[in-house]
Amino acid sequence: MDNSVSAPQYQRVLIKLSGEALMGDAAFGISTKVLDYLATEIQALVALKVQTSLVIGAGNIFRGVAGASTGMDRAAADNMGMLATVINALALQDALERKGISARVLSAIPMLTVCEPYSRQKAVHHLHKGRVVIFGAGTANPYFTTDTAAVLRGLEINADLVCKATRVDGVYDKDPLKHPEAVKFSSLSFSEVLHRRLKVMDAAAISLAMDNNTKIMVFDMNIPGNMKKAICGAQIGTLIQGEDNE
Repeated sequence: MDNSVSAPQYQRVLIKLSGEALMGDAAFGISTKVLDYLATEIQALVALKVQTSLVIGAGNIFRGVAGASTGMDRAAADNMGMLATVINALALQDALERKGISARVLSAIPMLTVCEPYSRQKAVHHLHKGRVVIFGAGTANPYFTTDTAAVLRGLEINADLVCKATRVDGVYDKDPLKHPEAVKFSSLSFSEVLHRRLKVMDAAAISLAMDNNTKIMVFDMNIPGNMKKAICGAQIGTLIQGEDNE
């Protein structure tokens, strides 16, 4: 009945996952149940021959901002957080390969014994070969979030769409978990996100996407099939793009 999910509208995508999403119902760590679910969702994209890449946060293991708030040096804390993203990336790679999906982890901080070092050319090569690419270690620079890393990597590989898969079904004018009357946006411009100070991504990520006219789709990752629907152009979540021409 829903013909909007029959074929992909985007051929190369980057999906940003939060580290907290990997916890499942636990207080921290990595849930194998969640990994299996995510691998199944990504498998549907691979079946459509969509070139798929991902960036994963590290909030389930260690957040640099949280470490800095307790007195730790911010650069040191961020470096620890970037290393933690590689742990998550390796876990997702394993879940994908157990489903027969070829996947590669490319780390911005070289660690040759566990994964490949990042280069744009290598990432694009793997995508052309039909492999899922998982970017680890953020940008390899402190003070930059994995949101910014996601937009940056999306630009570098010429992704058609950057997706932020969250635990909320889009962008609201206020936190819907605290305010039942919160209003959901079906679409937004980058300038509206910045002007309203909406907490969908940090300002650096939104500004980078705005400067390069990169579309961002925000949707609920916990609804089965939502990744496929987003890539196929269905009206789910919130689409953030350039200014409206009126």
